[in-house]
Amino acid sequence: MGQQEVYEFLTKHEGSWYTSRQIALALKISIGSVTMSLKKLRKTNIIDFKNSGPRNTYEYAARR
Repeated sequence: MGQQEVYEFLTKHEGSWYTSRQIALALKISIGSVTMSLKKLRKTNIIDFKNSGPRNTYEYAARR
């Protein structure tokens, strides 16, 4: 699993925000894989992210 699967998950659920843990559980892959994929996707500016709480918790969504 890689960036493509994570991106497809976010685009399939457009308009909703997800944490990396929620994405990992939904796709049944490790949180480490999801975190690395999200990090790379953030650099390409095709996903949005926002700080959603304490300890640098972020939520992600497909860019509209």
